[in-house]
Amino acid sequence: MELRATGVEVVFKEERGRILATLIRLLGDFDAAEDALAMALEAALEQWPRDGRPDNPRAWLIRAARNKAVDQVRGEAVARRHREEQEAITEGEPRVAAPDEEEEISVRDDQLRLIFTCCHPALAIESQVALTLRTLGGLSTEEIARAFLVPVSTMAQRLVRAKQKIRDAGIPYRIPAADDLPERLSSVMAVVYLIFNEAYAATSGPALVREDLAAEAIRLARLLCALMPHRPDPLALLALLLLQHSRKNARVDGNGDLVLLEEQDRALWDEEPIREGLRLLDEALAAGAFDAYAIQAAIAAVHARAVTPEATDWRQIAGLYERLSSLQPSPVVLLNHAVAVAMSEGTDKGLALLDELQGSGALEGYHLLPAARAALLARLGRRREAIEAYRTALALVGNDTERRFLARRMREMEGS
Repeated sequence: MELRATGVEVVFKEERGRILATLIRLLGDFDAAEDALAMALEAALEQWPRDGRPDNPRAWLIRAARNKAVDQVRGEAVARRHREEQEAITEGEPRVAAPDEEEEISVRDDQLRLIFTCCHPALAIESQVALTLRTLGGLSTEEIARAFLVPVSTMAQRLVRAKQKIRDAGIPYRIPAADDLPERLSSVMAVVYLIFNEAYAATSGPALVREDLAAEAIRLARLLCALMPHRPDPLALLALLLLQHSRKNARVDGNGDLVLLEEQDRALWDEEPIREGLRLLDEALAAGAFDAYAIQAAIAAVHARAVTPEATDWRQIAGLYERLSSLQPSPVVLLNHAVAVAMSEGTDKGLALLDELQGSGALEGYHLLPAARAALLARLGRRREAIEAYRTALALVGNDTERRFLARRMREMEGS
């Protein structure tokens, strides 16, 4: 649908998620809400150019969509009248708001309910991601499929199954109880973080960074902060995403090739998200945030504050990774800790930690482990071992930008 009527396209872009959240609450069904919104938009395209844009376009669209849904239900009831009892027709109608109930609608609560519904633990994580991007992000099925490099048909089936699961399992459209909120909020933030991670370091495909997907993750993190202003955890998550994304312009060169952090032109780092990220981190820490996102944001802040690579406080970074490992044990955290130790205490110490990690088999198939070993082996002058480690990393990497970088480093070692 092309939204050419004056004002309709702006309202659709800015308000779609809010309107859809309210319609899902009113109608009790994702598909019915999307259909009703589409019909309301058609009505707006016809009426707004003729009658003028209403004073409250969001409320106008909600009312129009609700009325369209009621009309549709009534039409279906008439068609079924010869086959069913009137009581069955009444029972089959979706719940819709009374005309004066619209004034009681809390858009904030509707969006919060929708976030927790999309990220319910009964749904598979890939379904949580897809449904969040579709309903709250407003991305089309084609856009989500393209972002995660799967066929459109696969993503469409994923969305259909997620909505069906919500209906069949009776997943409640509500904000979790106070006792369940911390765990459920953690799953919501994990979905947003997963979206950003895929954007920041794409696991496959030609590009290292997917700008649109990263921007959407940051927008969702901002939405969480706005919806839950008294919780410090979303602040820490947003700070982390902003600080990481501030380096986007320096992560690849003019040829699209990967540039390592210590080799990046820091003049290309974006100062505005750095300032905002540091401020948000300070607010989160002052409010008591001490989760994995806060520690990762603190690590990113150390990098952001370093004017030159040499000024980086690697000892502090190593200490932060130690704390992160105790809070959230993960072989990837151990990998990053080993690199920080190599930078702060000596290459040989860092390599010993990487060798121990490799021996554990915990990161088998993860290309960054042999890539990190190759870099440290090269620094120690162990050329043949470095070449072999680069060769192992190349066999595992899926992203084209990273593959070119590793191949170039391996050629440099072979020619040295």
